[in-house]
Amino acid sequence: MQKKVSTIPFNGTPEQEAQLMQIIDEHKHDKSLLMAVMQKAQDVYGYLPIEVQQMIADGMDVPLEKVFGVATFYAQFALSPKGEYNISVCMGTACYVKGSQTLLDALEETIGIGVDECTADGKFSIEACRCIGACGLGPVLTVNDEVFGKLTPKDIPGILKKFNA
Repeated sequence: MQKKVSTIPFNGTPEQEAQLMQIIDEHKHDKSLLMAVMQKAQDVYGYLPIEVQQMIADGMDVPLEKVFGVATFYAQFALSPKGEYNISVCMGTACYVKGSQTLLDALEETIGIGVDECTADGKFSIEACRCIGACGLGPVLTVNDEVFGKLTPKDIPGILKKFNA
């Protein structure tokens, strides 16, 4: 599954940039610490937009392609911001055979965004994940830390309504 790059404009603050520059300054002496810098940058910004990747590449004196390659290879890195309500649909085998793809399709259609995207207002984001260990409740999705199981596409509007107050 290929990660999508965010279409939401980057809105980093001067405080975040100062924090990132401090992180880079503390680690730029050792290029093997690139991944650690990227992890800390994601902690600061919540994700790794191309603008942040460029700052890391420049500060660590590594090619942008290397930073982007690491960001897209490892599942822990996000290229898009997460919404206030991050919806994660389990695509593990048990959930998948019980219809999780139809849940994902219904979510995308209802909210108007795809996997690894965030609504323009920052309210919702959608991601597909591997097994979350609730196979008996499949198909399952989570909204932040709240688990919803034994779902059908007809359940989607009610779940969204709960978070759209």
